[in-house]
Amino acid sequence: MDKASEWLLSHSSAIQTKRAKRIPGESHKCFKISITGGKGGVGKTSVALKTAQELSNLGYRTLLIDCDSNLSNTAIKLGLPLDQKFWKLLSSELSFDECIIKRGDFHLLPACNGSVDLFESKLNFDEVMIDIISSHEDEYDYILLDCPAGLSKESLTLSAYCDFRWIVVTPDKSSITDSYSLVKILNTKYGVKENHLLVNMYSTDRQFQKVVITLSETIENFLNARTNILGGIKKFDVANDEFDTFFLSPSNSEWHKNFLKMIFGFTDKLVSPEADFSRALGFEQEVH
Repeated sequence: MDKASEWLLSHSSAIQTKRAKRIPGESHKCFKISITGGKGGVGKTSVALKTAQELSNLGYRTLLIDCDSNLSNTAIKLGLPLDQKFWKLLSSELSFDECIIKRGDFHLLPACNGSVDLFESKLNFDEVMIDIISSHEDEYDYILLDCPAGLSKESLTLSAYCDFRWIVVTPDKSSITDSYSLVKILNTKYGVKENHLLVNMYSTDRQFQKVVITLSETIENFLNARTNILGGIKKFDVANDEFDTFFLSPSNSEWHKNFLKMIFGFTDKLVSPEADFSRALGFEQEVH
């Protein structure tokens, strides 16, 4: 077992139970959130960007780290130029501050795209990232990790290291199956007993409920783990080349208001752990 995994197992109880009131701008411990999924293409990068933007709009100092180290999409979705600064950070050629992109309280650390140096490196990526996060978490209220989908050791270790894991799933059967596999490995290998579920691109409320019930009950029955329901993002009819512009742009639409309600539900839960997620999110019942 590597050093990062040993650290995680020895501190798992503290990671799972940490709670504190968040006041924008006040000095306090940072909440770390992994946004991940069992299957690629479920929209987790867009969710990560949107969440980071909205948290910063609420006055929270927010850092988003693209952990797909050599296939970074965060900068692309924001229309930013690509560079290899991330590799230079990992190889200690540049400082952290020289590598992040700042937009007010929203900071982004994008990764590389097709870096040969990174591909050929022997770095333990998860350990290096944990070192970077722990060195800078006092500067932020929230650190979000856009983790690659799937079951790589690096991605799983980073997700387990975080205080919370948002698992993005779509109604697709393979997405549901892969998400369960992700939760299973986190549970059996890292001792993770609690995750948050976000259902993306569902068509009807019935479809949303079916995904929630299928996953949460299976996880509870077979893994004895808890699934908190963040909410869902309903499928909307937008052309592919206009999707990110619509998704990431603030508006007065009902869709945008519902996304904000989901963020409020999560942050309010941190202030009051006994808060009812279902009422915060507008559902009649909360599914565990």
